[in-house]
Amino acid sequence: MKVLVTGGAGYIGSTICSALEDNKHIPVIIDSLVTGNKTFTERRIFYKADISDSKALKKIFSDHKDIEAIIHCAALVTVPESVKKPYLYYHENVSKSLELFKFASDSKIRIIFSSTAAVYKSSKDQMVTEDSPLGPDSPYARTKIAIEMALQDFCNAYGTKAISLRYFNPIGADPKMRSGPSADAPTHILGKLLSIFDGKESAFRIAGIDWPTRDGTAIRDYIHVWDLAEAHIKALESFDHLVTDGNPYSVINLGSGQGTTVLEFLEAFEEVSGAEITRNDSSPRPGDTAGAYANGDKAWDNLGWKPRMSIEQGIADAIKWNRKVS
Repeated sequence: MKVLVTGGAGYIGSTICSALEDNKHIPVIIDSLVTGNKTFTERRIFYKADISDSKALKKIFSDHKDIEAIIHCAALVTVPESVKKPYLYYHENVSKSLELFKFASDSKIRIIFSSTAAVYKSSKDQMVTEDSPLGPDSPYARTKIAIEMALQDFCNAYGTKAISLRYFNPIGADPKMRSGPSADAPTHILGKLLSIFDGKESAFRIAGIDWPTRDGTAIRDYIHVWDLAEAHIKALESFDHLVTDGNPYSVINLGSGQGTTVLEFLEAFEEVSGAEITRNDSSPRPGDTAGAYANGDKAWDNLGWKPRMSIEQGIADAIKWNRKVS
């Protein structure tokens, strides 16, 4: 199957492209390269363009009339930046996605959307199902739920069919080292720890120590990026069984089902890397939350999917990738 991957030069998008190829599918990438890595497009079908560029989309679908689905990963994703620049995030994430969805609906192309678990409302329970209350705490997360709502409306009004995959926290790199995280100024925990491990930063800042968790630090559900990519293959290949004319839209959580606190992750990193990380307690960043972890029953029941790779493997693969590109 030939699949258009928006944001296919990014961390997650490029890993999905590799999983597509490994499963005998053909990715076609559209990426503006504003944040993407052109290296990840090498030896692949690639169009440097914005996802809202109708002329570029028409050319892509004219060149590749056999494209059967879109995996939509393109987005700005940095929470603190979204707090400072909400217009940028709503414009890039929401407005441009609407143009892509309009094109897809006119062309009757199936859509798999890269959403986020950050759409859920913070609660003491912390484990969330697809039916848990929504309450995004940052402009970034609110753009994702806005896109989901628009996509569902498109499905109900225009006959579009779509699946939103709500990611928890991807870590690691392609186990074959074809791609990995490429941010120059990392904001997520593993990127910050790697920066300290490399001597680029001196200490790890723990953003909040009074969260309602077992050790006071925020809790997250970490999932190896390769497991995440494989879930997209499952969704793609099971698409027609998951969404139908009578049920054209579905939401599925993608997570490990296990919550890991910041301190627990830090200890895992020290164990895998052999390094001792200096840590400083500080206040939460704008948009930070206590966090949540997934109930994975729907992913297993609908996709036959659950993560296979551990946090330690994700850390080890990230360290290996970091050494490769350093």
